[in-house]
Amino acid sequence: MHTEYYLGIMSGTSLDGVDLALLDFASSQPICVATDFTPMPQLIRENSTALVRSGITTLQQLGELDHQFALLYADCVNRFLQTHQISAGQIRAIGCHGQTVWHAPHGEFPFSMQIGDMNLLAARTGITVVGDFRRKDMAFGGQGAPLVPAFHQAIFFDPNFATAVLNIGGISNVSLLIPHHPVMGFDTGPGNTLLDQWIEKYQGVSYDKNGAWGAMGKLNEALLRELLDEPFCRLSAPKSSGRELFNLSWLEAKIEKTREQSSALSLPISAQDVQATLVEFTVRTIADNLKNIDTPLAKRLLVCGGGVKNRLMMQRLAEHLTPWQISTTSDFGLDPDYVEAAAFAWLAYRRMHNQSGNVPEVTGAQKAISLGAIFPKP
Repeated sequence: MHTEYYLGIMSGTSLDGVDLALLDFASSQPICVATDFTPMPQLIRENSTALVRSGITTLQQLGELDHQFALLYADCVNRFLQTHQISAGQIRAIGCHGQTVWHAPHGEFPFSMQIGDMNLLAARTGITVVGDFRRKDMAFGGQGAPLVPAFHQAIFFDPNFATAVLNIGGISNVSLLIPHHPVMGFDTGPGNTLLDQWIEKYQGVSYDKNGAWGAMGKLNEALLRELLDEPFCRLSAPKSSGRELFNLSWLEAKIEKTREQSSALSLPISAQDVQATLVEFTVRTIADNLKNIDTPLAKRLLVCGGGVKNRLMMQRLAEHLTPWQISTTSDFGLDPDYVEAAAFAWLAYRRMHNQSGNVPEVTGAQKAISLGAIFPKP
């Protein structure tokens, strides 16, 4: 049986691990054949977090981390192939996003930096690699993000629905697939990144399992108002962001400002109340971008990413977006944990066939272009 395999690799802003998704493009609609997840090694996670939080490093540290990510990706690929009894020769190309360490699409010299040496990844796997997806879009005036809406359009569009595909990863982004309208997509604000950073500081764990810790807290309205006052929340699309903005320093400054402005907060806000308020902040930034969409069509929201597992977040989304039919992408054949990895397999396929991968209305680029640099197999 003929196959056309592409393997997508994604490690996101949450730094929880590496997602792999193998897609077969032999038929008109790609099929997800297999997926896998590898937890992020603690040392790489710590070094990456320190870099993203501070924006300060040395060339030695940055170069070594670039090398380490390539080795990590290669080990993940080689184990995946062995587990699923697939040879490297069966994979047409790997689409690897790399690890974002800084995303700065605004200013006089806009840039987005992803690390993970793609030459080394190709050498260690014996497979052609497509990487460096964002900078071609930025070269044509775009923000280089988000890149998944074109994939969402290809997989989830339905002429009978106004569809929104919501990815709640470290940062939340949404794709709007409304018949007879251009595809739209943008970052709405934080997803899990603030939640993860906060619970790690106070509980020593990397994430809030099922949202249970946050569910024991209470919403602090004063803090929520301060969080929502962030200028990014009021920006019009195209817009994109990352941990350069939404980090612990930003959050702690917001908490302190809330205390200064409210005499009722003579005592510190409890850590659990902050967590509960962060869930509401994430939900509000999503809902505020969706609730005013005007269409006679039925509205459906397909959710993917780690936020799907946060019960409090999903409950609050349903309460804020009552007109929407809310489900996860698993109801449409794609595991919520691997949608972004699948998207980069799709983008690699598009690059190898010299087809466009961006949506100018989404990123702000001057035109639709084929994204990514090709690193041929040895």
